[in-house]
Amino acid sequence: MNLPQKSLTASDIRERKGDVPLVCLTAYTTPTARLVDPHCDITLVGDSVGMVLHGLPSTLGVTLEMMVLHGKAVMRGLSRSLCVIDLPFGTYEESSEQAFRSASRLLAETGATAVKLEGGVHMAETISFLVARGVPVVGHIGLTPQSVNVLSGYKVQGKGTDAQRVLADAQAVSDAGAFAVVLEKIPQALAHRITQTITIPTIGIGAGPACDGQILVVDDMLGAFADFKPKFVKRYAELSQQASQAIEQYAAEVRAGEFPEQMHSFGPPV
Repeated sequence: MNLPQKSLTASDIRERKGDVPLVCLTAYTTPTARLVDPHCDITLVGDSVGMVLHGLPSTLGVTLEMMVLHGKAVMRGLSRSLCVIDLPFGTYEESSEQAFRSASRLLAETGATAVKLEGGVHMAETISFLVARGVPVVGHIGLTPQSVNVLSGYKVQGKGTDAQRVLADAQAVSDAGAFAVVLEKIPQALAHRITQTITIPTIGIGAGPACDGQILVVDDMLGAFADFKPKFVKRYAELSQQASQAIEQYAAEVRAGEFPEQMHSFGPPV
């Protein structure tokens, strides 16, 4: 399939509802952004950066300054994909005005197109406030990692009667003016129902194949971590294993005096 070469917009993404599935990945650095850009419709600078690159135990310690730093880096590597940046915990929940200050700073300082925030019914007013003031918004419902302490861990959401809550969240996000919504870790039957019900694209992560698109953390799908593999992740590479083997070989060659060779040195041999 020939992908468009122009930079995608929020309207382009919204119009993909029910069309060719949206391809989405995270990125936190310029080199990774350059890798995903030719293939992805949305590149998310996720607050997962705190866990993936900074070794934090959750996303709760991520700051607005961190998101600005990584957002700038990612934007330097994008020419086609639409860049969405997460609003980190504590930078938007207090009020719509706080959310606008945070969002406007992210967009102004990074050049990104849109922000993503977690929450459904209770964040609808904030989403509407942002959209009315020129800030494109992606919603995020189901498992919301910033609420991990309230949710008692990273459990599947929307089971049984809880499905009505998640469905209401999806409808509220759509009605508030978000141009897409992430559905995380919910039963695939519920994700299918939501996708058929609301008018904006659904982007699944652990939500089954019926969504309008899919997103994964790029380090997860590349196998950058040896010991962490969520059920919903398919590994397309095993970079952790390959990197470990390469480093082991490098260390052995240095200790044996086999590296560097003449081809890696300057001037005549000693």
